[in-house]
Formats: sequence, C-alpha cells, structure tokens
Amino acid sequence: MSNGETSRFVRLHVELVMEITDAELLTGAALDRIGGDPALPDEERRQSLETVKGDPAEALAHLIDPFDLVTAVPGSELAQASWSSEEMTDYDPDAEWDAAEWDLADDTAGGS
Repeated sequence: MSNGETSRFVRLHVELVMEITDAELLTGAALDRIGGDPALPDEERRQSLETVKGDPAEALAHLIDPFDLVTAVPGSELAQASWSSEEMTDYDPDAEWDAAEWDLADDTAGGS
C-alpha cells in the first residue's frame, strides 16, 4: 500500500509433498474421519466415502485441514482457505529442490 498502511490480510502460500507409506492406513483414517463427522450431510458423506476408497490423494485431503495448521498462531485468525491434493507421478524425491520450479502463482481462494 502506497500510503504507508499495511493490510490486515496476508496470503500465505504453503506447498507440501507427502509420501504415502501405507495407503490402507491412510484410507482407513480418512474413512473414520468422514464416518464420524456429524456435520456432513448423508449424500456428501456417501460421495466422500466412495472417493476416498479409490484415491489415496483424496484420503489425504480429507485428513489435512488448513484451519488446524494455523489455529495456534497468536494474534491471527484464518479468514479463508483453499486446498487440494493430486498424485505426483513425475515427482523425484532425490532431485534437488528448486523453488522456481514450483508454481506458487496460483491465486485461487475459497474453501475446498
């Protein structure tokens, strides 16, 4: 801001790559979370259960919640969050990390 003021809102980009070491354990935990969510409508629960059974990346997305990552940060409140998951078939865990290769310019906002 040109007048010396700063915005109260900050967009924090976080990109994680997680290795699934036990797909059955991951899927089971996601199914338990979905099954135990009293706020989830029956139709959405059914769709989520089916999706998670067939896709470990979706199971992971059901277990990771951006809200949980920031609730302990003092002096701040989560205003908006967006997250998704996808399998990375071209990921090389032995390659050197280069931040320039990651597309952090995606300015999508909203809930997922």
